Amino acid sequence: MSEALIAQRGPYAVEVTAGEDYFWCRCGRSAKQPFCDGSHKGTGLAPLKYHAETSDTLYFCGCKHTGTPPCCDGSHNRL
Repeated sequence: MSEALIAQRGPYAVEVTAGEDYFWCRCGRSAKQPFCDGSHKGTGLAPLKYHAETSDTLYFCGCKHTGTPPCCDGSHNRL
């Protein structure tokens, strides 16, 4: 299994829409951060499905080290 790459040392602010599914990139290799584009193939890492219950602004983790995936918990401050 490969280790996740740090895509960004901070969160991505994303407007999510109630009822929609989002696939957060866990590997850090996607060109469509913070979402999956299939670049994880062969890494042993898979995207995390997030279903938005309400429309809101969420802060998706960019460093891929959060303890509360897919949202940022400030882990990038300790890298």
